Amino acid sequence: MGYGADEVYTRSAVRSLQLWKKFSDDIDEELFIPTGVLWLARADDPYPTETLATLRKSGLRFERLTTAEIDRLYPQIATGGIAWGMLEPDSGVLRARPAVQAVVREAIRLGVEYFQDQVERPPDRIPVSLTTKTGKRISATNYVWACGPWLPKMFPDLLADRIYPTRQEVFYFSPPDDSRYSPPNLPTFIDFGNEAYSLPNIDNHGVKIAIDRHGEPFDPDSGNRVVSETGLAEVRRYLAARLPDLRDAPVIDARVCQYENTSNGDFLIDRHPEFENVWLVGGGSGHGFKHGPAVGEYVAARIAGRNEGIEPRFSLASKVREQRRAVY
Repeated sequence: MGYGADEVYTRSAVRSLQLWKKFSDDIDEELFIPTGVLWLARADDPYPTETLATLRKSGLRFERLTTAEIDRLYPQIATGGIAWGMLEPDSGVLRARPAVQAVVREAIRLGVEYFQDQVERPPDRIPVSLTTKTGKRISATNYVWACGPWLPKMFPDLLADRIYPTRQEVFYFSPPDDSRYSPPNLPTFIDFGNEAYSLPNIDNHGVKIAIDRHGEPFDPDSGNRVVSETGLAEVRRYLAARLPDLRDAPVIDARVCQYENTSNGDFLIDRHPEFENVWLVGGGSGHGFKHGPAVGEYVAARIAGRNEGIEPRFSLASKVREQRRAVY
């Protein structure tokens, strides 16, 4: 789901999942894989306990599991250091690349003009039109800048110390030639206490393992996108402890991506303070994609002038100029 202990983001995730499933049905393409999501909790982890309370309050399906039940259901997962678990059976994984491609295809079918180009810098006055690097002129009533980790580079005076891109390494390991590491035999799992998460083998792309803590500051244009030996060593230590049969599994893919958290971890969805027709949308970090449909609805409502459902936490004013992460 993403942001599990937080009611605002839980509602957003539920709404987004409904819309992703509807979209998937409409285009007759499987974009959502119901792997289930398993939370692994240590005895002193408050976040999974808060997540459990949020799910209960929201009326969502979950199962609280003992370590003995986890061992029986998922013997691939070693439960050393784990006190209990929580399974969200209706959660899962989005196929990100096919989903983005499908959204673009459907938007074009509905009449959206789609092209790839670059605007080198925002205007210094209220924009009526923009000119791209290749000379294309864009005219619009409103402009939405949803640039991910590039957002603070596009608006440095406003956002350079409110949005923090960080370097994140992800690894994919080749599982044994059987179904033990594919869904539904292995769920997606979140090991919050160890700041790690894992996705099962989907589309034969391997078992994904990543460390979830924020990495070092990262420039999305010039940053080194080759994974480090240090990062691989840490992930292998984690594999040995949590998925021991994969401790020596070969790496079949590895990537450097980026998070782009705001100073407190909340989304930024607000009007530019100097331009009444410019909207800033970012701070999605590792969670923004799955929340995309609900974020899209929220942005569209704000641009249309509808005031119901405004969330003050998404405002620019709520983003202080120092990191005080409150949302995970």
